[in-house]
Amino acid sequence: MIHRQYVFAFEEGDGKNKMLLGGKGANLCEMTRIGLNVPPGFVISTEACLAYLGHNRLPEHLMDEVRRHMAAVEKKTGKVFGDTENPLLVSVRSGSAMSMPGMMDTILNLGLNERTLQGLIRLTGNPRFAYDAYRRFIQLYGKIALGVADEHFDKAMEALKQRVGAAQDVNLTAEQLKELADQFAAIVQRETGSPFPEDPYQQLEIAIGAVFRSWNGKRAVDYRRQFKITKEMANGTAVNIVAMVFGNMGNDSGTGVGFTRNPGTGENITYGEYLVNAQGEDVVAGIRTPKPIAEMATEMPELHRQLIELRDRLEAHYREVQDFEFTIERGTLYCLQTRNGKMNARATVVTSVEMANSGLLSRDEALLRVNPQLLEQLMVPQLAPTGHHEALAQGLPASPGAASGKIVFDADTAEARGNAGERIILVREETKPEDIHGFFAAQGILTSRGGKTSHAAVVARGMGKPCVSGCAAIVIDHHARRACIGGVGLAEGDVITIDGSTGNVYAGQIPTKEPEFFPELTRLLTWADDVARLKVRANADTPAAAAKARKYGARGIGLTRTERMFNDSDRIPIVQEMILADTLVKRQAALDRLLPIQRADFHAIFREMSGLPVTVRLLDPPLHEFLPGEKQLQFDLDRLRASGNPAELARHEAMLERVRQLAEVNPMLGHRGVRLGLTNPEIYSMQIRAILEAAAECVKEGVPVEPEIMVPQVAAVEELARVKKQVEKIHREVEAATGVTVDYHFGTMMEVVRACLRAEDMASLAEFFSFGTNDLTQATFSFSREDAENKFLPFYVEQGLLPENPFEALDIKGVGRLMTMAVEWGRAARPELQVGICGEHGGHPESIALCHRIGLDYVSCSTPRVPIARLAAAQIRLNEIATGSPRSDA
Repeated sequence: MIHRQYVFAFEEGDGKNKMLLGGKGANLCEMTRIGLNVPPGFVISTEACLAYLGHNRLPEHLMDEVRRHMAAVEKKTGKVFGDTENPLLVSVRSGSAMSMPGMMDTILNLGLNERTLQGLIRLTGNPRFAYDAYRRFIQLYGKIALGVADEHFDKAMEALKQRVGAAQDVNLTAEQLKELADQFAAIVQRETGSPFPEDPYQQLEIAIGAVFRSWNGKRAVDYRRQFKITKEMANGTAVNIVAMVFGNMGNDSGTGVGFTRNPGTGENITYGEYLVNAQGEDVVAGIRTPKPIAEMATEMPELHRQLIELRDRLEAHYREVQDFEFTIERGTLYCLQTRNGKMNARATVVTSVEMANSGLLSRDEALLRVNPQLLEQLMVPQLAPTGHHEALAQGLPASPGAASGKIVFDADTAEARGNAGERIILVREETKPEDIHGFFAAQGILTSRGGKTSHAAVVARGMGKPCVSGCAAIVIDHHARRACIGGVGLAEGDVITIDGSTGNVYAGQIPTKEPEFFPELTRLLTWADDVARLKVRANADTPAAAAKARKYGARGIGLTRTERMFNDSDRIPIVQEMILADTLVKRQAALDRLLPIQRADFHAIFREMSGLPVTVRLLDPPLHEFLPGEKQLQFDLDRLRASGNPAELARHEAMLERVRQLAEVNPMLGHRGVRLGLTNPEIYSMQIRAILEAAAECVKEGVPVEPEIMVPQVAAVEELARVKKQVEKIHREVEAATGVTVDYHFGTMMEVVRACLRAEDMASLAEFFSFGTNDLTQATFSFSREDAENKFLPFYVEQGLLPENPFEALDIKGVGRLMTMAVEWGRAARPELQVGICGEHGGHPESIALCHRIGLDYVSCSTPRVPIARLAAAQIRLNEIATGSPRSDA
């Protein structure tokens, strides 16, 4: 009977098949193939992991395959697994198709027991090294394979160091490490009820199962959920069995982590850290603060030269920035792992442009290399230059951006308080993969130990959150829930500010400022605009917002919400006066006062967007939204009755009566939008006149203007026809009064299901459609966003009842279907019909892809998401060119 192959030697594995071999395993195979110095080993596939998880046992015959491949490794190394004279030790490493740094488990030095330990001592002549390897193995194996809590080992280590006066583990002697290993073994027996396993193959079999189980560990599951890693992207972890090489065999040995370029800035230099006489876990766990790789040029010049050569070969082969791990064993350099480097947004953009300029990538490849969502990181705030702020302490600038928040000292508290709406800074000695849920809830991370490649730094950079690591001036008292930072005592809940760009830590909250575009980002987005078919507009309601939108590259404004202009403190009383008016004459008087205000706003916006379209939505919300709530008014009335102000008392009593008159059972579906405009036509008349008069002023000034008047909440073509007549009448009056020709476009916001179903009728009157997908999603699903997201939507997504939150990603099968039909039917009646989208989905890459496929002309989104939309539109077009014209999925 032929059995499925689960195990692949590095020489035979397909370096392109990451789904089968995991990213780490595939890259080990690929590096072996191209001749890099990789320790011998083999990969157990993700298929074996899935088989294990399905039956809670290793697949039949798997260990037979493992033994055969171990024999091959023994032959290559000249060592024997379990031998007492020349023992082979291995690492057992996880590795999924998608990089998940630190989220799954790895065991080092497997194969050690009391007998092989003595062989290792005789072989190396270095008892301290051997006992150091042994105590590390017992702790890692005890924690990962046998489920012993890390804190038991940590307490024993700290107690020993205090007793013998050792500042760090490197100061412990061989005898002290032997004592520690004995204590660790006793801890395992006490906590598990069984002695530490001595049989190397039993160790290996249990370890393989433990690494497979780590795929479903809490931190791995949380990570996949946070970063939306689906089974189609990565399903199960491979296990990599690799012959151990040791960086802790003396001062001619060492270990480190490197990037082929700086992951924080994109600078084209080798970047990373190393430790002499250490194992790899020491660098990434932050137990010791490492040295920058640049120092290796002085300390180990020949090995530094080899490292630079390795860096050049990796980047030239993978045509991507690489994050690699290396070990030096007695003067020999080994590459243990490589993967595509996780960089922040700035570094990703800088390296993409630089690689394209140098010819390593084409421009199209450079555009496709940047995840559009990463560009959100470029909108991270920086500290504002508002006076001098004295830093409490300085650590390493591990992930850029600034954040303020209340300090907490553990991930569970960070999660609880962050989810309750508090802004939190997670402060730890060093972070561990188990802290991942705290990262999600925190605004930033601060650690007292670890370097720029520690767990905290790597994960924070991937999330785009600021991080300061290696800040030695922090002393944490977990029992008292206090910390001393730079000599200043702080309690949990006190506010600090961290600057991940400088490493500085400050007391209190410091204001921040908006980031500036940099040359490489401007260039990349210019390339994107050259490729994209979809145009990108912005949602903007003020002249300042319009100016910012243009700066961010918006090709117009797709939504100006006129109600936002009413909310300024000097305007809201006039609006309230208009609402409270008990006669048309009084209402018109208030509207006459609002007209020049609105006209001035539109004039300024048109000037800012000179030559670009500006879509102005007529008043949408119900009138009661401009009045105080009933409870607030009742409170104010009680106060006014006590103070004896009759004029104000009468005004508030009238307002309360009006609020009760305007109250609605379901305001989302009530007296708003076109319904309000038709029953109160004087309101829309004022706004239409303000738009057209502002446009006329621009024409007189020689400013090109392209106003688009949009009617919200339309359900019947008769509604649209009534407003269109109103617009045409006022347009004639404005042209006659000003003596200039004013061009404009008339259209409707498609946010009512019936409007989509009657799109052909709508297009007979409308020159453009703009899908308001926020309201259209609510109408299609028949639930309100606020209630759904607060009550049941997370459950629905978690349980698979919905694939995603439909308010974040467009619902393709429902809302997308309506949009597709409306576009097809609308263009059947008016082939030149312009169609866009102005809901927040307009800044979501997957939603933009749907908009492209169904033939929209533009998307409009909030200004900070304009760069995301510009890049996403280009990538969608490039993918379409590569695969051929896709048909709509809706």
